[in-house]
Amino acid sequence: MDAAKIDIAKIDVAKIKSRALSLAEEMTRLRRHFHENPELPWQEMETSRLIASKLEELGLNPQIGVGDQPVGVVADLAGNASGPCVALRADIDAFAITEETDVPYKSCKPGVMHACGHDGHITMLLAAAKLLSEMKDQLPGRVRFIFQPAEEHGYRSGAQAMINDGVLEGVSSIAGMHLWSDIPSGKAQWRAGPTMASADGWKVVFKGKGGHGAAPHVAIDPTLAAAAFIFAVQTLVSRETNPLETVVVSVGKLESGRASNVIPELAEMVGTVRTFNRAVRDGIEERFQRMAEGVGATYRCKAETRYEGLYPYPVVNDAALTRLFRDTAVRVVGEENLGEAPLRMSSEDFSFYQAEIPGCFFFVGSGNEAKGCAAPHHSPHFNIDDDSLPTGVALLTSFACAMLGSKKGEIEG
Repeated sequence: MDAAKIDIAKIDVAKIKSRALSLAEEMTRLRRHFHENPELPWQEMETSRLIASKLEELGLNPQIGVGDQPVGVVADLAGNASGPCVALRADIDAFAITEETDVPYKSCKPGVMHACGHDGHITMLLAAAKLLSEMKDQLPGRVRFIFQPAEEHGYRSGAQAMINDGVLEGVSSIAGMHLWSDIPSGKAQWRAGPTMASADGWKVVFKGKGGHGAAPHVAIDPTLAAAAFIFAVQTLVSRETNPLETVVVSVGKLESGRASNVIPELAEMVGTVRTFNRAVRDGIEERFQRMAEGVGATYRCKAETRYEGLYPYPVVNDAALTRLFRDTAVRVVGEENLGEAPLRMSSEDFSFYQAEIPGCFFFVGSGNEAKGCAAPHHSPHFNIDDDSLPTGVALLTSFACAMLGSKKGEIEG
C-alpha cells in the first residue's frame, strides 16, 4: 500500500460521523432556508449566490455560472499532494408545483417547491465541503464540488451543460446521491450496474377532419386513432421487446375536442418511455414512429410524431466504484442499515456524468412517517426528515476520502 492509501486508511470514520452530527442544527436551518426559497431550473441565482458565499467561508474559490447562465457553482479543494481529482455532485433546482404542507418553512413562492429533496442535497454537499476542508492536509488529491442547476428540466439538462462547460476536466470519478422518501431515515442503499432508467419524451398528433357528432361518416375522427394508439403502443413492450428487458411506455396526456357534439380535427397525446438498456432504447424511436403512422393510416388520419431524449442514458453505477462505496458505507451506517437498491424507473441526469467517467449514485433514506415525511417525490406534500442530513454528509465525506485513497476505484484487500 502506498503512502496515499496509508493516509486514507487512517481517516477516522467515527470522527467524520461525529463531526457531521455536530452540524445537524446548522444544516437543518440551512436546508429549511433553501426549502422556503426554491428556484426553478435555470433560475437558481439566489441559491447559487448563497452556495458560493458558504464555499468562500471555507476558503475556497467558487465559480458561478454555466456557459452564459449565471447559475450553478463549482469549487475545488486541493489536498496536500498532486493526486487524482474526484467530484461530488448535488442538484440545486426546485420543481414547478404548489406546496401543500403546513410546515413553517413552507415555500414562499406559489407554484414552486423543493419536492424532490434537492434542498437537502445542497445542504449536505456544503457540509461535506466543510468537513473535507477541515481534513484537507490528509487528502492526497483534489475534490471538486459540483452544485448543478436544472436537473428537473429534462430537455435542457444542467448536467450536460456543465459537462460542455468542462466541469469533468481532470476528474477521475464522480459520486452523487439522492434522498429517498421510501427509505427510512438513517439507512442507505447502493446498486451496481443499471440503477435508474433513461427517459425519453414523445408526442403524437393525429390529424383528421372535424365535423358534427351526429354525422361521423362525413368526418375523420382522430380520437379513434388516439384511442387505438394507446393500446397499440403497449405492444412495443409486450411484442417487440425481449421479455427479459425492462421497458415502460406511458401516456401522460391526451387532449382532443371542446364540445360534446363536435368531432375534433386533432387529437394530441404526450408520454414517456423508460428503459435500462441503451441498445433497447435506441431501437424504440423508429418502431414508435412506424406504429403511429400505421395506426393513423388505419383510421384515415395523418400522424405527426416527435420523439426526444430527455435523459438518454440510464444511471449505470461503475462496479468497482460501487464496491468501494458499499465497503465505505458499511463503516458509516452499519451492515444492518445498508441495503441493495431496487431498480427504479425514475430518471436522473447524473447519468450524463457516468457516460463520461466512472460514477456511483447512491440513496440516503429521508422517510419518517411519524414526522410526516413519507410523501412520494414530486408530491405537493413532500418533505424530508432533517435527521437524515448527517447520514448523507458522513457518507459523502467518507466516500470522497475512499475514492481519493483507492486506485481506479478498487478496494485494497
